[in-house]
Amino acid sequence: MQKKLILDSNLLSITLDRLCQQLIEIHDDFEDSVILGMQPRGVFLAELIHQKLEKATGKNIHLGQLDTTFYRDDFRRRETPVAANSTYVPFIIEEKNVILIDDVLYTGRSVRSALDAMIAFGRPNRVELLTLVNRKYSRELPIEADYIGIDVNTMDSQKVLVELEAQGHKSNKIWLINKEEK
Repeated sequence: MQKKLILDSNLLSITLDRLCQQLIEIHDDFEDSVILGMQPRGVFLAELIHQKLEKATGKNIHLGQLDTTFYRDDFRRRETPVAANSTYVPFIIEEKNVILIDDVLYTGRSVRSALDAMIAFGRPNRVELLTLVNRKYSRELPIEADYIGIDVNTMDSQKVLVELEAQGHKSNKIWLINKEEK
């Protein structure tokens, strides 16, 4: 297995700051906007962005966690059941602008299931997608992110690994991993 560093801690910090500035430009005071982090890994990124946004704006911004396990199109096709994560949405999303956050956008299937799961909490005015890594040329559904940290050209045999301090890693980094051929 070979690992190539895509973003180190410094570049990742700059990228997160840029994403936050883009959100502030669009959502201003976040009066009608909420953030939903997609379980499991998007939650850590959503929390980081949420902290940066609240610090930069001085506003309280709604933050929730959305689990899509039971909304996935492959849920019943697995040999072993998938353990569900927690969903925590302590606010109504009816008529709100929802910023859906995940670490890596790959096929688009997780985002599709998140859209289905979100409807249980109301009908949003608008849904935007923020992803730290956009894996280009891998989409199976017509889903694209509104806010992108970095575009990465990948092959199906490669994996993108996002390591965040909030997940227990020593530093924030993004890796491209080449799987060994058998």
